[in-house]
Amino acid sequence: MTTPSEPPPAHEPARDPGDEPTRARDSDPGSPTGSRPGAPPGPAGGAPVLTDADAGAGAGAGAGAGADVDPDSDPAPDSAPTPRVRRFWSVRRIPAAVLAALVLGGAGLLLYDVAAVRADRTAMAWRRELADGLATRPLDDTWVVVGAAVAVVLGLWLLVLATTPGLRAVLPMRREHADVRAGLDREAAALALRDRAMEVSGVQSVRVRVGRAKVAVRAVSHFRALDEVRADVETAAAAGIEELALARPPALTVRVARPPRKA
Repeated sequence: MTTPSEPPPAHEPARDPGDEPTRARDSDPGSPTGSRPGAPPGPAGGAPVLTDADAGAGAGAGAGAGADVDPDSDPAPDSAPTPRVRRFWSVRRIPAAVLAALVLGGAGLLLYDVAAVRADRTAMAWRRELADGLATRPLDDTWVVVGAAVAVVLGLWLLVLATTPGLRAVLPMRREHADVRAGLDREAAALALRDRAMEVSGVQSVRVRVGRAKVAVRAVSHFRALDEVRADVETAAAAGIEELALARPPALTVRVARPPRKA
């Protein structure tokens, strides 16, 4: 006995809303699932197609992610520190030559006299007198005191020459490069500042004295108010000192006076 098959239902059971495939709001109902609106149709099977726009967006995102700077990384190194500026040292050829000549002459003469005595000859008169005087003269003798004072002065002078740089007439300039050292003569600096001060209206004559730590400007004004002339001279001289590019800019003092009256 055969059992008749059940007839198909008239209506399909309603699907759960979660089972409905998600589609774009503006997508075409006939387009395959997963395609974007306006995108070219993909191959059969509904596989998504990567367009040039998508590739560019992905590459930009990857580049942006890779370009992030690590906050713990060290910043770019700053420029090399400016080397310390020191004064120019004098070679002091003249004092060195004089001292070397004196030492060489005295040592040679003493060596010759000692060799002569060893050769059974009499010592020189100056050596005998010097030895007798050192043996018989007291320490408070005038010549002994004078000789000691001269020796002390010469020793102090040599120590000062050995511990000071000298070349006071050369002003060191700022070092823009580590391998270049420059200096400016004080007379040249005074001439440059004098020219700047002479450009001020009302200035008749200017005298400038440039030292290692101070610049003194004395101007003579034959018209305009002295306060105005002094202010203009100070401004011009300050600008001139800045343009000299000295390593240690000196202090500036300005004096302005009227020319003396003729008798």
